[in-house]
Amino acid sequence: MKSEELREKFLEFFQTRGHKVLPSASLLPENDPSVLFTTAGMHPLVPYLLGEKHPLGKRLCDVQKCLRTDDIDEVGDSQHCTFFEMLGYWSLGDYFKKESIHNTFDFYTEVLGFNKDDISVTVFAGDETAPFDQESFETWRNEIGIPENRIYKYGRKENWWGPVGETGPCGPCTEMFIDSGIEKCSKNCGPSCHCDKFVEIGNNVFMEFNKISADEYEPLMQKNVDVGLGFERLLMISQKKDDVFETDLFSPVIKKIEELSGKKYHDNLKEFRIIADHLRAATFAIADGAIPSNKGAGYVIRRLIRRALVYSYLLVGKIDNVSNSIYPIFRDIFEGVYDLSDEKILTTLNEEEIKYSSVLISGVELVGDKMDFDKFFDLYQSKGLHPELILEIMQRKGFEVTDRLKDELLSEFNNRLKKHQELSRTASAGMFKGGLADNKIETTRLHTAAHLLLAALRQILSPDVLQKGSNITDERLRFDFNWSEKLTPSQIEQIESIVNEKIKENIPVEVKESSIADAKASGASGVFDDRYGEKVKVYTIGSFSKEICGGPHVKNTGELGVFKITKEESSSAGVRRIKAVLEN
Repeated sequence: MKSEELREKFLEFFQTRGHKVLPSASLLPENDPSVLFTTAGMHPLVPYLLGEKHPLGKRLCDVQKCLRTDDIDEVGDSQHCTFFEMLGYWSLGDYFKKESIHNTFDFYTEVLGFNKDDISVTVFAGDETAPFDQESFETWRNEIGIPENRIYKYGRKENWWGPVGETGPCGPCTEMFIDSGIEKCSKNCGPSCHCDKFVEIGNNVFMEFNKISADEYEPLMQKNVDVGLGFERLLMISQKKDDVFETDLFSPVIKKIEELSGKKYHDNLKEFRIIADHLRAATFAIADGAIPSNKGAGYVIRRLIRRALVYSYLLVGKIDNVSNSIYPIFRDIFEGVYDLSDEKILTTLNEEEIKYSSVLISGVELVGDKMDFDKFFDLYQSKGLHPELILEIMQRKGFEVTDRLKDELLSEFNNRLKKHQELSRTASAGMFKGGLADNKIETTRLHTAAHLLLAALRQILSPDVLQKGSNITDERLRFDFNWSEKLTPSQIEQIESIVNEKIKENIPVEVKESSIADAKASGASGVFDDRYGEKVKVYTIGSFSKEICGGPHVKNTGELGVFKITKEESSSAGVRRIKAVLEN
């Protein structure tokens, strides 16, 4: 089964069971400060999982683009990808556990032809705050017919989802695995083992609780089902391949790398996989508006591109038009599914390649035979050279590299890197704390303030000003927009004044559902592409603002307080950033 066919069959199957199809949202999430990228299919649906009515109804499905970098160091094995697609379907306060389990199992067996005897499942074992998931267990055992010895009971670490923030919707999940056929690594081996015998193919999340404090939960009034099936892994199994990089999503690129390097994939698995995966992820992120930089999402993209170039150097000893060779193949692979034809993608990749090539080469020149550890961290930080690469370069230059030197340097480097990553995760957790996932009133107010801000920018600067991104927490608003010049103090003062004037006018915030065509005809602002479904919500604030948006919003501008711009700065080339707060 080809990749295009698998996407189509998934959507067709769930349409026959009453689900409406949603287009994939951008990899750059709008108004969700909990993540830099869309890391799961549920992110664009947070307001609806919290109870807001979706224009398309209670049953939805989609194929969602996702990007995760928390396990970037695992890329290089047979299954992990930085960019991936998630086949997802939802029930928003409609059916629950039993029907969801039957839906997933029927898709696996009736559409994909999986053998029930190869499927194992996990369920939540229960703990002091939530009970054992008896309903899922009995559905798998008594109705589906999975024998009890293939139903594994795991705790919160493996079989509990959420909440995204400190509070909010959450609940147990049941995961499905297919037997890869390899031997068990021990007698206690199960789906939680990392030996690759059990390949995860799907996760049904049952949002039935609302976390209201550190150890206090209450039942949700609206119980939701959130199901995600890993597209690349399903495709790997359907095409009977040993790894995702042998499927039609990657095989043309792998073949091209073999041609360029003169080496074979199966002799250089890690290098081939990292080059292919990272350039694919960067391509999709740039297509959705990410710009390589030294912070935030831009830093992640820059790191992916540079990591791909480093392993290109490791593979062939040089960097020579890697982007020009690889990008067109991905563009062709996804033609008709995703639009990767924008010239800015190749231009951006080439610019990054040119910039880093000189840095990498200068770093290579600094590698000598007297390499202590401090010079290794320095070359990693300033030149992006991983110690493994430095050791490889030393060997190529004819210097002696003993096993003892390798072990000592890599061990010390990994210890220091682990400490650095722990500090980074702590900092990131604070940076992205809160947001729409917590559904706080402070966040909702700032969401409405963002609409007023955009309208004011258009009034003072230009009608052509567009939102290029936003990040909203319960404490502040961050808003990016297209503008090439620094705002003057007078312009900032005028923008603040206009927003506060509209707040004082106590204007009702009205919402109406309509088709994209009608919304556009009515003058509503928004990016009119395929990111929206058949119907959208249009929020109107008097005659001042009319925007397509998923919400949530206040009922009246008078609820907002006093709008204050705290900072105006450059975000990236041609994009400015405003940070603002609402004061009582």
